[in-house]
Amino acid sequence: MKLRVPPAALVGLASLASVAGLALACSKPTPPPPPAEVPASPASVTVKSAPDAAADARAWNVLLISIDSLRADMPWAGYERPIAPRLSALHAKSVSYPRAYSTSSFTSKSIPGLLTGRYPSELARTGAFFTKYLTAADFTCTALSAEGIPCVGGHAHAYFDKGQSGFESGFAKWQLVPKIPFDYQTDPYVTSDKLTPLAIELLGEASKGARPFFAWFHFMDPHDVYNTHTESPHFGKRPRDLYDEEVFFTDLWVGKLLDFVAAQPWGERTAVVVTADHGEAFGEHGITRLAHELWEELVRVPLFVFLPGGAPRVIDTPRGHADLAPTFVELLGAKPMPTLRGTSLVSELRGGEAAPRDVVADLPEDEYNERRRALIHDHTKLIAFGNDARFALYDLAADPKESDDLIRKRPELAEEMRSRYREASKKITELPPKGGIPKHDN
Repeated sequence: MKLRVPPAALVGLASLASVAGLALACSKPTPPPPPAEVPASPASVTVKSAPDAAADARAWNVLLISIDSLRADMPWAGYERPIAPRLSALHAKSVSYPRAYSTSSFTSKSIPGLLTGRYPSELARTGAFFTKYLTAADFTCTALSAEGIPCVGGHAHAYFDKGQSGFESGFAKWQLVPKIPFDYQTDPYVTSDKLTPLAIELLGEASKGARPFFAWFHFMDPHDVYNTHTESPHFGKRPRDLYDEEVFFTDLWVGKLLDFVAAQPWGERTAVVVTADHGEAFGEHGITRLAHELWEELVRVPLFVFLPGGAPRVIDTPRGHADLAPTFVELLGAKPMPTLRGTSLVSELRGGEAAPRDVVADLPEDEYNERRRALIHDHTKLIAFGNDARFALYDLAADPKESDDLIRKRPELAEEMRSRYREASKKITELPPKGGIPKHDN
């Protein structure tokens, strides 16, 4: 399926003026050594002894770092280029989920999974590609703020501006890198070097309160257009080469943010969650960049959680972004929220059993897209196209590139997966988008 929206409109980025007076260490980028030699900060790498049960029971601050368009095939997953040394160092001491899935395949449909713990199809929203979510009560931070738990956020694309998306619902502080125009057609901006100082400022304010805080910062630079950087090694001129430069540059500035957190007295009680809103395609299934489909390269994303003092662990069973909102709520010590679809990861982050469960990826219709929905059960994936008009079935263990559709070759498995899919879909009360009839072709 061809992309019907200019690729850069598919979840934007932004440029911003520098943030004066913030963290001198972050105000000027220092070119790092070659990637294999970039050291992680000693303060952020030391693994302390595991906390006792009483310490675990106390509330944690939560720092969510999401990186736009970050593919699952990063260095910690076997990618040959060391393009993310700081994140790799953090990953090595974290609980990691190599089979994690975003809620959807582009930002305006996937971010709600992080912020509401629900699927976009069941949220009141417009039918535009740059979707606006209409009910503040759907967002987890609305409930957190009612409990006196502050939420702060810093971002680098005009779609995240107040009133554009609704993502800011419940946030006490919400800022964008300054002077970002909303360009629907392209995204040439470089912003990580501006977002990190802004994040440091917002964290400094949030940490002054008596309650734990939730902080979210969304780094945009790996999203196209792919820029080259003097701070990064140059890998070539192909799209993936330039994308890798963008990842290296983002990693550099995320590392500076991690250094700041590690140096703070509250850093020892701050859980750091790293993930992506979606992946990125480089020719797989005839697609470049993102959107409109639910193939693995678009919805399989990095996910790892660092709890200071906790033991690293790999949990190799599917998990989805719907699990993150209940995880944040439990870590923050907030009241449980029965509207959340997912299951808190806190028990398994602390060494508990990681029970298998199915994961749903949900792409509702909008002005450019007919509905897609996928269900992942162990290593089997079912994709529903349109209004369940057609299905495709894949064995991800034997066929990770989803090239061999088994829907007719294995009818018993297909019926089992359709049954699981129907049961999962029954739990999603779909709301039609508001604001016009979708323009896509069925």
